[in-house]
Amino acid sequence: MTRSMLVRDHMSKNVVTLDPEMEILRAGHTLVNNDISGAPVLDKHGVLVGILSERDCMRVAIQADYHGVPGGLVRDHMSVNPQFVDPEESILDLARLFLDGRFHRYPVLANGQLVGVISRRDVMRAMSEFYPL
Repeated sequence: MTRSMLVRDHMSKNVVTLDPEMEILRAGHTLVNNDISGAPVLDKHGVLVGILSERDCMRVAIQADYHGVPGGLVRDHMSVNPQFVDPEESILDLARLFLDGRFHRYPVLANGQLVGVISRRDVMRAMSEFYPL
């Protein structure tokens, strides 16, 4: 059992990422096939440029209902300038971010590079380890 309350010890390190030039339908299938609700979008240099969420993909489906066939590129539908957290940040500080914000996950960046993703569920697991029954 990890007794650390730092993001680095509870984040997911095997991160599914998307390319901004990927077709949105393929990206949506990637989220579904990996059972994740969103993924960081990295450019060809590995720089975080956005986040694509289930919510973004649902907007595409609704637009397709009105305009016809769903399509476009990830870059056209992702959220840009995403917030991120540091791996040395406290889980409790992150819990406050989750409570005050609308995000379900944050990319974790160290020295500008993506090193993981941490979700609300990861925070709950960390807290249950730190405060066992």
